[in-house]
Amino acid sequence: MSQAILPSPLNDGANNAAGAPGVGLPVVARRRPSAPFTVAVSALIVLVVLVCALLHGVLNPLAMEQDTQLGSVGIGVWGHVLGTDQLGRDVLALLGAGALSAVAGPLVVAVGSMLIGLLLGGLAGYRGGFADGVVSRYADLVLALPAILLAIVVAGVLGGGYWVTVLVLVVLFSPSDVRLVRGAVMEQMSRPYIESARVLGLSGPRILFRHVVPNVAPVMLANALLNVSFALVAISSLSFLGIGAGVGSADWGLQLADGRALLGSNPLASIAPGLAIVATATSVNLLGHWLAERLEKKAVAR
Repeated sequence: MSQAILPSPLNDGANNAAGAPGVGLPVVARRRPSAPFTVAVSALIVLVVLVCALLHGVLNPLAMEQDTQLGSVGIGVWGHVLGTDQLGRDVLALLGAGALSAVAGPLVVAVGSMLIGLLLGGLAGYRGGFADGVVSRYADLVLALPAILLAIVVAGVLGGGYWVTVLVLVVLFSPSDVRLVRGAVMEQMSRPYIESARVLGLSGPRILFRHVVPNVAPVMLANALLNVSFALVAISSLSFLGIGAGVGSADWGLQLADGRALLGSNPLASIAPGLAIVATATSVNLLGHWLAERLEKKAVAR
């Protein structure tokens, strides 16, 4: 009596590998690695700050409401979660309204610095020679200057102001972007597609901005996020010293400076903006590092 041979998974898989019909081995779908917990928390903090900045028109009138009779009080007062400052203004509302200056200035600094780096660094990396020498000397000169001290001097001479400070920081932040773009462009110049574009007769600006820039854009984007973090700390430091944001305006650095006199009556008037600066700068920094690592892994995988 003959016995029926039952198909085994091993034999069936072998038959499928050879092209025979049958049930194959299950295909395991690859899952994209999820973002680390710290990156998720950082993204949440940045999202909250951005929402507060967009709602500045609603939060700023609430922050500017004064109650001089109430004065500075700590937590526990109805309607004031974090207490009030010396003018009776709500600390939490000031914190939300100050998100605009914490977002707008650093973003302008990062974008402006990136554009200068793209123009000068791209020119130096693509042309080389004399252009590279001039641009490199510019970057070395500006990097040798004390950024914060120079910003204080220039803002003081020009009368000071938030946007004057921002424009000064754009120039002072640009050398790092210039060097980054220059190195990235020089690395791309040895690629075969550059030689192919030249053989086709494409112009230098078209090769640079149409073909080279898209390949270095991920590195520039990651560095721009890091510049946002550094610019936030720099602008807040200058506001703390009385340079930048106007007196009485909603700004975290200015709020931190004004809260020093209230450590006895309401410590949160100074602690809250300090924590906001640290948390936002750290979150943007972590997102920048995470994005840089992801882009580097994709580049290596290619």
